[in-house]
Amino acid sequence: MIIEIRKAGFQNKGAELMLLAIVERLRTAYPDAMLTMVPSAPNSSQPFAKLTALGFHPKASLLRAGIEWGDAAGLVPARLRARYGLVLDREVDVVIDAAGFAYSDQWGTASSLELAHSARRWRRRGTRLILMPQAFGPFEDAEIRSAIGAAVDSANLVMPRDATSYRYLTEVTGGREYIRQYPDFTNLLEGVVPDDFDSGRFGVALVPNYRMIDMTEDTSGNSYVAFMKACAQRLQALDARPFMLIHEGKDDERLAEEISGGAIPVVKEEDPRRIKGILGASRAVVASRFHALVSALSQGVPAVATGWSHKYTELFSDYGFPAGVLSIDDDVSHVNAMLDSIVDAHSGKEIAAQLLEQSQRQKSLTEEMWSDVDAVIQGSR
Repeated sequence: MIIEIRKAGFQNKGAELMLLAIVERLRTAYPDAMLTMVPSAPNSSQPFAKLTALGFHPKASLLRAGIEWGDAAGLVPARLRARYGLVLDREVDVVIDAAGFAYSDQWGTASSLELAHSARRWRRRGTRLILMPQAFGPFEDAEIRSAIGAAVDSANLVMPRDATSYRYLTEVTGGREYIRQYPDFTNLLEGVVPDDFDSGRFGVALVPNYRMIDMTEDTSGNSYVAFMKACAQRLQALDARPFMLIHEGKDDERLAEEISGGAIPVVKEEDPRRIKGILGASRAVVASRFHALVSALSQGVPAVATGWSHKYTELFSDYGFPAGVLSIDDDVSHVNAMLDSIVDAHSGKEIAAQLLEQSQRQKSLTEEMWSDVDAVIQGSR
């Protein structure tokens, strides 16, 4: 069996967490399966060396105008392709799409159109398509609506990650038996606390997100920096030992340095499992990165968030803590009260207990999700 994983990878730590979660599950359930992914240039987000280190075989792919020209690699003798582990699109049995958040008006037409073209091709070839739990919508653009409808028509299992995504999706497609809501699936992936992480020095992790600047208006971006600085100062006043934690790349790192201003330490870690471990070992978390928040909440770490899409409010609702989502325009007294509550020994303990209870429910739903995925992989649905 050949299984392709797409849209997860090394472009950011959230995508890498999703990739690791999928690989861990597939290696356990299907040890003989061949995993494939489309590689790209060495300095890009999907370098060949990183893929081969995880045991992936490269997939020959060159998509232009909806046509998969990578199939031309079939002209290469099979023995030579086998030597280099090269996989053709027509050889793939199952495609697992873990985009996280790509199919929406907010990201433009390209991703949705590509998905529609590819999904129709896979359906013709008998390739099964699974869209892993992810955020969808909104879909006001007519071209995107049409593309999403076509993609869902050709899929075997589609899993919106939250109630709003489910509503956005089914407003386009109508209700389908194979559209099933499940939570983010990285909640089962175990974090690793680095040996050199000093919890006596590092207390509350602040995780910035450059998307709060480039996906919002200029005035909101400026307000975001001021908001995060104010949170850091409040946590310093509470002697909560705040530190900046980089969850993504250079843009987030520059933003963290600006927010810190040299007043609080900046921690950078490349391994997403270790980042999750740090978040789990923190006293509390203030974050704008979605998967940093999943990592905190799923481990029972009190957290507050500010975000730029519906996925943040839905995540905190799933964990029974909707009050934890703040706006950068909230009154300072309200923000300070929330920060106080997550670091206070008594209220923080109560919040943590509530989060752990909800976390068990979310993890049970993820196990159900994998059962549905298995049914598609095994061809029983």
